[in-house]
Order: sequence, then C-alpha cells, then structure tokens
Amino acid sequence: MTHQVPLLINGEFITSQSTQLIDVTNPANQEVIAQVPCATDAEVNLAIETAKEAFEIWKEKSVGDRARLMLNYQALLKTHQEEIATILSQESGKTFADAMGDVWRGIEVVEHAANVASLSMGETLENVARKIDCYSFTQPLGVCVGITPFNFPAMIPLWMFPMAIACGNTFILKPSEHNPLTPIRLAELFMEAGAPKGVLQVLNGGKEVVQQLLVHPDLPAISFVGSCDVGEYIYRTGSDHMKRVQAFAGAKNHMVIMPDAAQKQVVNNIAGASVGAAGQRCMAISVAVFVGESKKLIPEIKTALSQVRPGAWDDPEAGYGPQITPQAKARVLKFIEQGKEEGANCVLDGSDVVVEGLENGNFVGPTMFTDVTTDMSIYKEEIFGPVLVTIEVDTLEEAIALINENPYGNGTSIFTSSGAAARKYQHEIKVGNVGVNVPVPVPLPMFSFTGWRKSFYGDQHAYGKQAIKFYTETKTITARWFEDDIDTGVNTTITMK
Repeated sequence: MTHQVPLLINGEFITSQSTQLIDVTNPANQEVIAQVPCATDAEVNLAIETAKEAFEIWKEKSVGDRARLMLNYQALLKTHQEEIATILSQESGKTFADAMGDVWRGIEVVEHAANVASLSMGETLENVARKIDCYSFTQPLGVCVGITPFNFPAMIPLWMFPMAIACGNTFILKPSEHNPLTPIRLAELFMEAGAPKGVLQVLNGGKEVVQQLLVHPDLPAISFVGSCDVGEYIYRTGSDHMKRVQAFAGAKNHMVIMPDAAQKQVVNNIAGASVGAAGQRCMAISVAVFVGESKKLIPEIKTALSQVRPGAWDDPEAGYGPQITPQAKARVLKFIEQGKEEGANCVLDGSDVVVEGLENGNFVGPTMFTDVTTDMSIYKEEIFGPVLVTIEVDTLEEAIALINENPYGNGTSIFTSSGAAARKYQHEIKVGNVGVNVPVPVPLPMFSFTGWRKSFYGDQHAYGKQAIKFYTETKTITARWFEDDIDTGVNTTITMK
C-alpha cells in the first residue's frame, strides 16, 4: 500500500484527515511512490494557531539559542546529505549529482543563518541631539509562510524557513505537491536538531491550501517561488491582505558570447547550463546571444548538446533526468513544434527521445534552435525544458538592448576575455543576477538572490542581508536620561533640545 505523506503540526507528524489525495509519482517511470494529502481547513487553522502560540515563546529565545539550532541543523544536513539527495532524485527525477548540489546549496544558507547575531544587529548613534541617543533593534514578524516549487525541493525550502526562524519567527512551509518527501525529511531533521514544537509546521496540499494561507489575517509574510503568473497573483493577493510578500517568478535567461571568449569554456558551459536539471531551473540559460564572429561556435555547441543524454537518477552517465510531469513534457514538446512552425531552424530535436527501460518517463532530449527572432514564442516564453535558442547580433550594444527589452530580469551571463566588455555589460544590463564567465550566477548566501522586473514581485529578496530585512521589523528608540530636574520650558517645536 502506498504511504501517505504526513503533515507536521505542533511538533507532531500526523496523518491528515483529508480525503483529497494527490499521487506522488516517479517522473522517470510514472510509478506512484506516495500520496500527498490536501490539508483540511481545520488542519490549516490548527497549524496557524499553534505556530502563533510557539512564536510567543520562540521570539524570546536568545539569539545564541537560535544560532545554535542552525548549527545543529546544518551538521545533521551534512550527515544525511546523500540520503536526502536520494529521496530528492527519486521523486523529482534529478540525477544524483544534481540532487547533491540541490541539497548543498540549501546547507550553505543554513550555515549563513547560523550567523544571525551579526546579521541582525541594529544601529546606534550617541548625541543625535543634546544628551539624546538613538538606537534600533530588529524584531521578528510572527508566523511566516513559504510556498515552494518542485524544481528545488531541498534548496528553496532551506532558503526560507532557516532564515525566518533564525530571526525569531515561526514558519509554515507549503511544499510542492509533486515532491513533498524531501521537505518532510528536512523537517524531520530540523526537529531532531532541537527545534521546539510549533516553530516549523508543514502543510501539504494544492492551491486551496495556498489560498487559505494567502488571505489569513495572522500571517504577516509570504515567500513564494514559482511561475510568473502565479507569482504575480501571490504578490497581489498577499499585498491586498496586508502581507509582506517576496514572489520569485518566471525567467528567460540570456548568455552573451563575445568573439574573444574562451571557446572551450563557452561550449561546455552553455551546454550544461541549458539542459542541466532538464532545463527546469529558473536560472537555466535558455537563450544564447552570439556577438559577431562568435557564431562560429554554434556547430560545436550543437555537437556538445547532442552528446548529453537524459536518463535515470542513478545512471552516472546521464546528464539530466525527466520533466516533472507528463503535462510538463507535453508543454515543452508544444513549444518545440511552435518553434518549427514559426520558422526557427531546429538543428537538434529531442522530441522523440526514449530512455531504454524507462519508456514511460517524461524525457525530452537536448534541443537547439537557430535563426530565432524575438517575436517567436520559443524566445518570448519560459519553456522550462532542455531547449536552447540562439540569436545572432553584430555588437555588444545590440545584445544589451535585446536583453533589456525582454520583460524578465532573473539571470544573465557574458563570456568574454575583455574586462571593458564585462564592465560595460554588468553596468548596463537590467538583470538582477549577472555572471561574468559564470553560466548560472546564483549568488552564495552572504549575498542575496536578486531577480528583477517580471522575475520578481516584492522589495526584499531571498537569503543574505535582504532576507533579514524581509523577516524582521526595525524598531528605533530615541532616549534621554535626565541628570537633574531643570525647568527648560515648554517646547512646541519638532526639534530636540
């Protein structure tokens, strides 16, 4: 009998009373490996109430206690990294090596959260006026919420709840219903690390659970990662209900290749960045922009892509795994056909790829288009599959203008040997995460993940110092202590004397 994924409410892993169950399938063969319940309204409300009660206790814990919880947690995550990666691979289809990277990038954020004491320090200034001092504190918000996607079931939850909880908040995590087993294992280890009851709650389910969390009046902050349309809805609905929202949305990431770029590095990096994780990364390179004579590398890139093959998670020769669902695969195939119909040249077509022994898997082979124009759907839309489109321009200025006209601003890269070209690009490009000879420029946790424009809705971004600001409020105190009781008269102005 297929087991049901539990909920975590008030420190207990419980079986939901819901009759609405969603199958969790292995995308490589469609085997049902678990069932995830859609939490009932009563269960959602119970999680919120117990998280509120836990907050009143947790917010009074010392910053040292909160930091030590994160130190314990990151140690457990490192010990169990391979186990977590195996669970992740089996429910998401990622190769084991890619899954290990998914877990590790999350561990790095937990390590950063352990530095919460330094990150949360306020400011002080003596004698802002005569014998008056001013200082500020950061204080937690309350019960925060994270809604996470299928493509990084370890990393993105670990972007969220460790930072929020380290700041003194409690947290409700709503993972993707496609791969809930990894987040539940993360939660089990968090409890093992010493987290008090109610500090972290996990609610499984679909859009009904999300909607209930979005409009509940006792949840001051929502973090979301997902598609553009849903991200905009999350942001507007949450904001309309007086919540602080950070919503990471769609992307169309470009890599600019200059004629002086290191050619072997370009070929290898663009192949890996375009089809890695089956193209199911919000930072995948899906558009290659060749400047001038760099277009001579197109045949080599095609050859490199043709040598990457999809396969099972435990196949060491596989470059990547399947799309997450049959519907996701169908969507990618639809874009490939549209590209052909719109006049692009499909020089490498992975539509009919079959992985031996996994004929029912959601696999799409590496696909590459040339002669692409900016009015084509394969350029305008986020495909979220192993599809690379190429565009040729004459100058760096044209490349910058082209990218800046695109509505997305998540990530971009330039490959060049010219410091002047790199400097010009990083200064003028209207994209939040920029790589120079780095294909997937996801910042390390001491910085913040800073998507721009249609790729992000909100003000403060994930992890780094911006996450501290997102998960806390600043309280500023202006203080004076009287040495003696002297009559200075009534002051009817706004100035301090």
